[in-house]
Amino acid sequence: MSKTKLYLLGIIITIVIGCFLYPRFCCEKCKMTDSKENKIVTPKSINSFEKKFEFSDETLEYSCETNFNFEKDRFNYSPPTDSCINIGIEKLKSYLSKNKEIRLEITGYTNITEKNTSAFPNLGFARANDVKNYFISKGIPSNRFEINGEIKNNLKIVEKRVIGPISFKLSKTQSFVKAENWNEIKDKYSSTPLVLNFDSNQTEISLSDSERESMAEIVKYIDNVANSKIICTGHTDNSGNRIRNIELGLERANFAKYYLIKNGMSESKIETYSKGQDEPISDNLTPEGKAKNRRTVITLK
Repeated sequence: MSKTKLYLLGIIITIVIGCFLYPRFCCEKCKMTDSKENKIVTPKSINSFEKKFEFSDETLEYSCETNFNFEKDRFNYSPPTDSCINIGIEKLKSYLSKNKEIRLEITGYTNITEKNTSAFPNLGFARANDVKNYFISKGIPSNRFEINGEIKNNLKIVEKRVIGPISFKLSKTQSFVKAENWNEIKDKYSSTPLVLNFDSNQTEISLSDSERESMAEIVKYIDNVANSKIICTGHTDNSGNRIRNIELGLERANFAKYYLIKNGMSESKIETYSKGQDEPISDNLTPEGKAKNRRTVITLK
């Protein structure tokens, strides 16, 4: 066989062997390279605000890597709750039962881009109130809490889910900056009650900033005063007959009641009544006067 034919045969054999070995030794490397080149890297949030579930003082210290999370623009926490949190609540309950002077301060956070869908001054306060209610459901009395809300613009938000916008702090009762005078608050709402006005066929309640502050004050009163109640009394204008207006007034009172329940106030703490058209605060001769008379009055006892 000539040298030329030997060279050609060698080239052909090399090509065949190369085709056989390439998939085995080269493709995995190529795939790995492609995977790295095509991988999409999501940048981490820089200095994002995220709290762990933790509380401590000179005696007790507890911490979890997780916390309560919330959907964006919402104030009800997203279940399920991590078992570490529930264990911590049980430890806290035992600790508070033995240390009557200690309270848990719960601060909820929101940012300015979130819509306040609650009855309170901000979504952070509403979140703190919702988490407080979870603690209460585990057997801790409502008067062992102080709740607050703050705005933080660097909250950690992942896929429309706000991560850990709640913090906890154990404090002695006397260390709280403001000691509330609960009798003064009760008297305040007796003399100048919170009044919610209704348009005909109204299906939503819209609150002013001052009314939201009042709601926060009311929930703190209910939490701290034993046997206290929120009284919702419905009123109407004089359109229609008196019996029907008594019914309509009660419907308005119940509408306000369920609004309060939706915002985390206990149903057992709310009583509803109706005065119908019997106690107008304005004349019923003009549309403006009638509108003032269509109302629910909220007081405390």
